[in-house]
Amino acid sequence: MLNHDLSKIQLLLNIFLSGPKYCFDTLTPSQLEYKLAVVYVIFDKETGETLYVGRTKKLRRRIYTNHLMGPEANARLKKYLVDDPLQTSVNGMDEAKKFLKDRCYFQYIAVEDTRRRGQLEGLFSYLLDIRYIHEEHQHEKMEPVRPVPLMPNLEQ
Repeated sequence: MLNHDLSKIQLLLNIFLSGPKYCFDTLTPSQLEYKLAVVYVIFDKETGETLYVGRTKKLRRRIYTNHLMGPEANARLKKYLVDDPLQTSVNGMDEAKKFLKDRCYFQYIAVEDTRRRGQLEGLFSYLLDIRYIHEEHQHEKMEPVRPVPLMPNLEQ
């Protein structure tokens, strides 16, 4: 069963990564459906690094209106870029927008079910080793966790 699940995960990731890429520098609102529920991933074209994974019920609003054109309150990725000491060329929201336009693209997968979107957001975040993650997903103090066997029904 575990091998089957791992195969499904690999297939899903391969299908996702081989899908269309949308560059921020040529993006117009009309290219994106408004009420399309998706999980999306934003990549750096120069380094190939995965910068951000998110989910939304309204693709156009989240990608174009919030991430690209939005102010600091709505543009989480731009804020992360501004606050990142390693991004020395990004000193404000205008430079963050320029960074997105010059260096970033995104891909998405349509997922209508809310629960499944959350699962895929977490899975892609882990598998693609994202750079920026919203603080609601971070834990300041990690409590010790009791190990749980992957396959509890198997004898050891």
